[in-house]
Amino acid sequence: MFTVRPAVSALVKHSQTIQTRGGFYKLCCTMTESPKDENTAKLLKRANEENGDSSERLQAAKRLKTEGEQADDEKKYPKKKVVLLLAYSGKGYYGMQRNPGTAEFKTIEGDLVTALVKSGCIPENHGDDMKKMSFQRCARTDKGVSAAGQIRVLGLKRVTQGFNSKNNCDGRTYSYMLPTVAFAQKDTDTGNTAAFRLDPAIIQTVNRLFALYKGTHNFHNFTSQKAPSDPSARRYITEMTCGEPFIRSGSEFAEITVRGQSFMMHQIRKMIGLVIAIVKGYADEEVIERSWGQGKVDVPKAPGLGLVLEKVHFDRYNKRFGGDGLHECLEWDREEELIKAFKEAHIYPTIVETEGQEGSMVSWMATLPIHDFEGTASGAQDAKDQKRDNADEGNETD
Repeated sequence: MFTVRPAVSALVKHSQTIQTRGGFYKLCCTMTESPKDENTAKLLKRANEENGDSSERLQAAKRLKTEGEQADDEKKYPKKKVVLLLAYSGKGYYGMQRNPGTAEFKTIEGDLVTALVKSGCIPENHGDDMKKMSFQRCARTDKGVSAAGQIRVLGLKRVTQGFNSKNNCDGRTYSYMLPTVAFAQKDTDTGNTAAFRLDPAIIQTVNRLFALYKGTHNFHNFTSQKAPSDPSARRYITEMTCGEPFIRSGSEFAEITVRGQSFMMHQIRKMIGLVIAIVKGYADEEVIERSWGQGKVDVPKAPGLGLVLEKVHFDRYNKRFGGDGLHECLEWDREEELIKAFKEAHIYPTIVETEGQEGSMVSWMATLPIHDFEGTASGAQDAKDQKRDNADEGNETD
């Protein structure tokens, strides 16, 4: 077993060979740290003294060394709780969360645990039972969704023994990259989306609508299987804006940034989908206010392709423990350049290339006329949306 630092170095090297697409997140687990090799040296010396024959001496030495290492692995290695900063591209993965018994569905956590075992960061038997290493995640992502600070390992920091990556996380920031043709009027010809350029005034309208989401609202219509009376449907949004358009591979894109305390399954995609429907002229903006009421509102869900988990925040933890002299603040300023480089090399090109090949946004836009924005969702439509949601595995974060 390696010490923590060499093991993590090996993990970083191994994880760079994994095909990624996606985003950044924090993950907490317990890793082992090797003791000195004094016991192994004594066992080897004893074997040399007790065995005259060279072959027997070699076999005995190997056997004793192996037994000593196994004993150390199981009993003597002190465990250290750490946080890992990861980045991954979600293409080709069935979401973030590893589900035992479903090995045929490739997940981010599945590849990560394999890398942890191969690099010597955790014992092999811990890979089968992740509770043995106190494995926690502060966020999950849907099938195909990426993370910028979450499978390439970009950083590692020691945390308190009582640290919980989900409970101590007090904010998440996501971005959503989309072709600006999404905000074009509904009668716009989408035959040549690469030539489309958005009127700057439309961005102002988009941001005015996004600003309506700020604060605490009842988002039961922006997820599935949540009753209006369920307290967990109330979520707090601190920021939601759309940046200036930019050109990628000849097409115009824009990036939406949203920060909140936490998000429910599909919530961000539905928040964006409803604003797109309003800007395109399919719905009146009063539908946003109505969606927070007790009635069931038919809210469209934008494609998952452009969604990226950018950052998770630990403000309260940092305030309490970041300056105690023993633990570091869970901030990653020094890794910003690595994060940016990863997005430029793996996330953005995948989004642009996939959108160009599959046209997921344009295809989704063609479904907007079937939504009933004036009344409540019909039983048939509600059941259809539920079936579609169940097929879309994972969730953004919670």
